[in-house]
Amino acid sequence: MLIAFDSTQQALRAEMLLEYADIEIDTCPTPKEITAGCALSIEFNKEDLQQIKNIILSEKVDIKGIFEKKDHQYEKVL
Repeated sequence: MLIAFDSTQQALRAEMLLEYADIEIDTCPTPKEITAGCALSIEFNKEDLQQIKNIILSEKVDIKGIFEKKDHQYEKVL
């Protein structure tokens, strides 16, 4: 799964918060299929989705969306 952002500042903030919570993530370039204002995205395992949603909401992190890759396309799930 992948989180896309509208700003680099929010991507870096989310990266810090998720690493602090000991969630395994990878920072990567935003796929061209996802139109976002930021070139950075965060990949994570699907089983961490609920914990990540809780952190994003409680810490008021601005995101473009959370996406899941299905059949070579990204579908927005949040």
